[in-house]
Amino acid sequence: MFPLRDINPSSKKPIVTISIIIINIIIFLFELILPSNIREAFIQYYGFIPKELTNAIVYRSISYIGLNIISIFTSMFLHGSFMHIIGNMWSLWLFGDNVEDKLGHFKFLLVYIISGYIASFTHYIFNINSPIVAIGASGAIAGVIGIYFVLFPFAKIQTLFLLLWFPFFVNIPAFIFIGLWFLTQVFNGLLSLVGPYYGSGVAWWAHIGGFIYGTYLAKKYKKKNYYTYLY
Repeated sequence: MFPLRDINPSSKKPIVTISIIIINIIIFLFELILPSNIREAFIQYYGFIPKELTNAIVYRSISYIGLNIISIFTSMFLHGSFMHIIGNMWSLWLFGDNVEDKLGHFKFLLVYIISGYIASFTHYIFNINSPIVAIGASGAIAGVIGIYFVLFPFAKIQTLFLLLWFPFFVNIPAFIFIGLWFLTQVFNGLLSLVGPYYGSGVAWWAHIGGFIYGTYLAKKYKKKNYYTYLY
């Protein structure tokens, strides 16, 4: 199933969401024009490699730890393929406008970045010695999806299904659509613990960590209705 749009209009223009999408696209286009060897080095340098952070902690190198913390931020704006960036940016566009509308521009940006860090640290916990570089905005976007799940559970998601190659369009409540998505992440995350082969190269635990953090923030928001309690 593929989400086409949500039937949930927002009252303000999502300038932060749009800006994040534009920045990601520009950086991806920059990646494409680089020679393959330089592009690989670029991704290795600005992506997040769990083993590098582990080594920095073991050798107690504050400066090296700092570089790895920065790499978590830069990794949020790197993507490895057209499908990677299209999927991420489409999800951000689909859910980001309403969350930004609810939180406000600055709070939305802050929550987006923090979600990305929480997602990366969750990924790190389950992959502390992994030499594989982690890139992509999906962890931060998972935080946005978590907020949407709590604040707009009954918003309809227009979804495309293919049945014997015939398209069907169904409006699914957000709590069902996102709930099924999250269960998929958990299932694949548990499989990835069996071995790297089962993970298919996807940072499932980053998605899980970002999503849980997003739901936590949204529940605090609903309970107190005051942004101070979001952190």
